[in-house]
Amino acid sequence: MRTPDLTSIVPPQALAGLKVVELGQLIAGPFAGKTLADFGAEVIKIEPPATDSGAGGDPLRQWRMLHNGTSVWWQVQSRNKKSVVLDLRTEEGRDITRRLIDEADVVIENFKPGTMEKWGMGYDALSARNPGLIMLRISGYGQTGPYKERPGFAVVAEAMGGMRYLNGEPGRAPVRAGVSLGDTLAALHGVIGVLLALQARQRSISDDAPKGRGQVVDVALYEAVFNCMESLLPEYSAFGAVRQPAGSALPGIAPSNAYPCQDGMVVIGGNGDSIFKRLMISIGRDDLATDAELSSNPGRVKRVAEIDQAIGDWTGARSVEQVLAVLNAASVPVGRIYSAQDIAQDPHYRARDMIVPVTTPDGLTVDVPGIVPKLSVTPGAITRRAPTLGEDTDAVLAPLKR
Repeated sequence: MRTPDLTSIVPPQALAGLKVVELGQLIAGPFAGKTLADFGAEVIKIEPPATDSGAGGDPLRQWRMLHNGTSVWWQVQSRNKKSVVLDLRTEEGRDITRRLIDEADVVIENFKPGTMEKWGMGYDALSARNPGLIMLRISGYGQTGPYKERPGFAVVAEAMGGMRYLNGEPGRAPVRAGVSLGDTLAALHGVIGVLLALQARQRSISDDAPKGRGQVVDVALYEAVFNCMESLLPEYSAFGAVRQPAGSALPGIAPSNAYPCQDGMVVIGGNGDSIFKRLMISIGRDDLATDAELSSNPGRVKRVAEIDQAIGDWTGARSVEQVLAVLNAASVPVGRIYSAQDIAQDPHYRARDMIVPVTTPDGLTVDVPGIVPKLSVTPGAITRRAPTLGEDTDAVLAPLKR
């Protein structure tokens, strides 16, 4: 796939005309801004200037692997955005930012609760100037409650939200997923909240509120994680059951696990009733396929060790490719465990435009993830590479000087 022509005509986008001011840094707030920008919103990212003690800009510019001093991650997190350098620690910087927000539909911030109020930029102050403003506020613990002033990162949110307790092997220390899931989950919940608030604002348009009424979208990192914990709480509430880590298995749902092959591992989800029968027949265990006790999930859960042993014996005698061929032919959910190299080489990723090359200002071509979700009429698009620090300051601020 060739590098897309960022100057080409893009189909109408779902959020075209929406103006967003992004004040957040690192992951959660900027991921929300990136998602809105992917679908046509004009996202103006406010970044701090360089100082004697630092390079300036969003710290993410310096995270993980760098090319010529800038993280290649930056090409994902800040694509389609504009970068404006303003010092929010000064009254001049805050005043200019307020004037930008006066014209915005959405402002995104993920500072510690109270920071915006300290700067005179809390929601009450901003909405008094712009009643239609929607403010997405992402923090570790939310804007209220006894923990609101605690610093919160994804690592802590994943622990408090219940995810870390479940991740790992029984009897061993919990492990992290390898990426900042708490931040990303919070960002996605934030985007949902913004879209809901936009819908509500549209319905509130009146003579007194020509743009409609805005509102605050309050997202806590730990709550975004907790919202994805499925049956964790009701099982404890109803039965006093504290769900425990189970490695790659899915307790209470069988069979669903990772299984060894001669040259690697696969994951298999055989937990549907008809799927289980097809799986057992495929591995030569017709006796289990026709066993009445195993015809539904409760019976399979009771005998999950026996079932996992049968599957593992079969996969262990075959290569990953052989297992994939047999089970895919039988319509049994199965997959290899992908590394970055596997993703980059997979034809399905390419066919769905999920690997998109972009070019950095100094000419490096970098593959980045494509747009999610896929919209049939107003699709998202990468129309602009990630900006250099302050690249758009003059162009964005020029109208304010007129």
